[in-house]
Amino acid sequence: MKIVRDKDGNIKVDGKVRRDPRFPLGQMDVVTIEKTNEHFRILYDIKGRFQPHRIDAKEAGFKLCKVTQKAIGKTKVPHIVTNDGRTIRFPHPDIQINDSVKYDFKNKSITGVIKF
Repeated sequence: MKIVRDKDGNIKVDGKVRRDPRFPLGQMDVVTIEKTNEHFRILYDIKGRFQPHRIDAKEAGFKLCKVTQKAIGKTKVPHIVTNDGRTIRFPHPDIQINDSVKYDFKNKSITGVIKF
């Protein structure tokens, strides 16, 4: 509790400082511990439980997200919604529902597309 709630921002989830010890983690989330310079990706094990998998700093800069919705907003702006709740404006026109996108935390943009 002390480590998570510290004002130094020791724990980051998907590149954002999180101070709530009950913040929910999901599949493919990246957890970073700043002081020890460790990075973990949350994955399923063979029994369906969430397990942290140690990754390097380069791999901790992105996340794979599944596209769940594709729409055009009120002001004619196209956007997609991913499985973790992100809304990304102006996606590439070739991106469809059920495709996976490689989301970069630093630039907050899509860097790659994996077709379904």
